[in-house]
Amino acid sequence: MLLPKKLVNFLEKNKVKYDVLEHRTVYTAFDKAKTLKVKPNIVGKTLALKVDRELIVVLLTANKNIDKIKLKKIINLYRKKTKEKAVKKIDFASERLIKNRFKGVKLGAIPPFGNLFKIQTIVSRSLLSKPEIIISSGCYDKSIKIKGASLKKIIPNLMTGSFEKAKK
Repeated sequence: MLLPKKLVNFLEKNKVKYDVLEHRTVYTAFDKAKTLKVKPNIVGKTLALKVDRELIVVLLTANKNIDKIKLKKIINLYRKKTKEKAVKKIDFASERLIKNRFKGVKLGAIPPFGNLFKIQTIVSRSLLSKPEIIISSGCYDKSIKIKGASLKKIIPNLMTGSFEKAKK
């Protein structure tokens, strides 16, 4: 499968340098790190979350889990500054919602560019600090290597913070 045309056009339009990494079919970011023989802390996993009634994408390192309490604090701090209503509930988006909202990409392989889908993106500060990161491309057998700084450049209103916790 080729990269989704929408993603390629987005990257090209924003003049982002990236490499496509081909690898065996994997369904998790942690398996992607093992397959590519790289440290899991430079591989991003994208999660689709429901924040009250809104959908957002969150990008964190493959070797960590999301801490919803910390994430909620980050979102509410941002919302306080913009005079928006505080978030009450954060939960994982349903498969049905993901399939409907992220057309053209495989379930579990969502690229972390929320603006491509007209939704908010939040990225872990630890991942953004890496010179290069590996992210989902929309398919299971290809990934994108991109500079962490490029994410800041091409995602307007990007939120960042520390919302990861160790895997149990």
